[in-house]
This record gives sequence, structure tokens and C-alpha cells, in this order.
Amino acid sequence: MTAEMAAPAWMHEQITAEQYDSWSEEQCAGIEIVDGMVVVSPSASKRHNRLARILANALEAAAGPDWNADTDFDVRLQDVPLTNRRPDVVVYRADTIDITPTRPEHVLLVVEVVSPGSETTDRIVKTDQYAKAGIAFYWRVEQAATGVPLAYTYVLDPATRTYRDGGVFTGVVKVAAPFAVEVDLSTA
Repeated sequence: MTAEMAAPAWMHEQITAEQYDSWSEEQCAGIEIVDGMVVVSPSASKRHNRLARILANALEAAAGPDWNADTDFDVRLQDVPLTNRRPDVVVYRADTIDITPTRPEHVLLVVEVVSPGSETTDRIVKTDQYAKAGIAFYWRVEQAATGVPLAYTYVLDPATRTYRDGGVFTGVVKVAAPFAVEVDLSTA
């Protein structure tokens, strides 16, 4: 079996922003574009989706009317080569809800819930990409041996475009800035 038999031809060619923007929502679901190349993500587990929903709901409640928190949509990190990431949770300016694509300047926080197989990407690659794009806050949430998730929080240093540690939380995430949020992870 050749690579062409296993995957469509467009998965082996660099995709431009114009090409990607012409695709349907169904074609874009479950993929990310990194340096112009399609990266297929396996479907998330129920536990993964539940944790993302719990986080999004808590962040939405804490954010107030100026911010929205949603799951499962693209953030366009760069146009050339095209890099679209699909974080598990995105907190973005409410006044940009109808602007497509969502850009880093619209985003306050991205959250990645780590799944088996995404550890390196979520711990290293995405951390670097989100920082270079200028996204102010990044959270990485991982399952601990105890079963209660750990939330690693990062804050952007705008001068160096790198993240500094914001703290590690288990059980309950309590963050005061930029808005007060308390998320009980023990129910996830």
C-alpha cells in the first residue's frame, strides 16, 4: 500500500491559507495545519472532552462580557507558511466572535488538554508556537497518577516572546489575573 492509497493527495502537499479557507468546516474538523502541512488529530476521549468543557464553562463564567471561552475552533498563528492550531479551549475577545480566522491578537488564553500521543507537541511545540504568536497565557492540563488533572500555567514575557511558569495546580485551579477563575478539576 502506498502513501497515496492511505491518505488523499492534499495531505502530502503544502496548503495555503487561501486553500484552507475554501474548505468546509467538516474538512477542517480534527486537523491542524503546521507549516503548511496537514496534521490529523485522533478523536479525543470522553474524559478529554469533558475536561475541556468544564474548563471552558468556568473560564466563560469568570471572564465577564468582554471575553468568550469556547472549544474546538482554529486559531490562525501565521499565514505563511500556514499554521492553524485547534486548542482544546480558547478565551478570546467577545467583539471578535464573527471575525474569521481567529488570530493571536484576539486571544487571551489557550488551553491544551494532553492526550496520549500529544505529550511532546503540547509540552514543547505548541508552547513555543503560542508564545511566538504572542498569546498572553497558555495552560497545559495533564492527567496525574492520582486521576486528578494537573494544570500547568504559563504567562508570556512580551519582550522575549517566551513563557514563564505561572504555577502548577492540582484539584482546583485558582487564578486571579487577568480575571478571577476557580476550576474544580477533581470532577473531570
